[in-house]
Amino acid sequence: MNRVSPNFMPVRLRNQRLAGTRFRTAAEVVGWFGAVQAQDYGAAKWALALRTKGARESDVETAFATGAIVRTHVLRPTWHFVLPEDLRWMLALTAPRVKRAMAYYDRKLGLDGRTVARSNDAMAKALSGGRQLTRAELAAVVDEGDGQRMGHLLMHAELDAVICSGPRRAKQLTHALVTERCLPAPSIQGDEALQRLAVRYFQSHGPARLHDFAWWSGLTLAEARRAVEIARLGSRGDFWSVSWTPARPSGPVVHLLPSFDEFLVAYKERRELSPTVLLNGKAIGNWRRTLAKDCVAVETRLSVNLDGAGKRALKAAIDRFATYLGLSAVADW
Repeated sequence: MNRVSPNFMPVRLRNQRLAGTRFRTAAEVVGWFGAVQAQDYGAAKWALALRTKGARESDVETAFATGAIVRTHVLRPTWHFVLPEDLRWMLALTAPRVKRAMAYYDRKLGLDGRTVARSNDAMAKALSGGRQLTRAELAAVVDEGDGQRMGHLLMHAELDAVICSGPRRAKQLTHALVTERCLPAPSIQGDEALQRLAVRYFQSHGPARLHDFAWWSGLTLAEARRAVEIARLGSRGDFWSVSWTPARPSGPVVHLLPSFDEFLVAYKERRELSPTVLLNGKAIGNWRRTLAKDCVAVETRLSVNLDGAGKRALKAAIDRFATYLGLSAVADW
């Protein structure tokens, strides 16, 4: 559990956009955060919608399909949603460390620089002209089985800014060329990139510690410290933030957070990975959904007994999730 003062929690909730002002679109959420963890594609869509004024799953799907947001490996060895205009500078800043983390397994898999370069070239040729291909189709292109080697080759192609996500084909994810999916953007390097990443993190995750930022970004502690110094952020003790304005809800607020939500995974000591029920920023249990044709059943397992206001807040959270899916809600209480 990330140890943050109870006095800071209303500030973090507001900065995370789980309270106070919400965004209009999924792309605005991604731009605010800089990068949103997205290895669980379905969960990550809800994480974005949760921070909007009422976006539905179809709205987030449209943003992904049209390339308003893209999904790629960046920051750490996992997928994130990013804006197309941020992809290149974020990769330039963080991909080298991700590649170093992959080096041991690359050697075990028999992947060297020449193999990766040939694979990158083959994928680029196959995807040129606006084509989008699935992982299995790209595996056939580079003459690989769809195993761990192929996973590493795809990751290298993403880290080298050759490929990123394309639109979904039915339920299958596809890959597309970065040059065709992400328009050219001004080059951002060195201290400017460090400063920009620090501002994105602390405006959306603060109050947070330096080692939280280093964990989230994949930067070294020295790089993270340099980034914070350049960004000239405000601090209280060993916590940093862009804004210190707290959320001021009129009553209890409940959130149904998806697995791998930024509120759960973006801090070094926080490791709740499963779908989590929050009450005023405090984890009080877990939840799961069961989909039917025209409704969604939401089951909760709570560690506290809710009073009347808390139950109404939980019902509002469940109704919001059902509306996001375009379904009616069935709760277990």
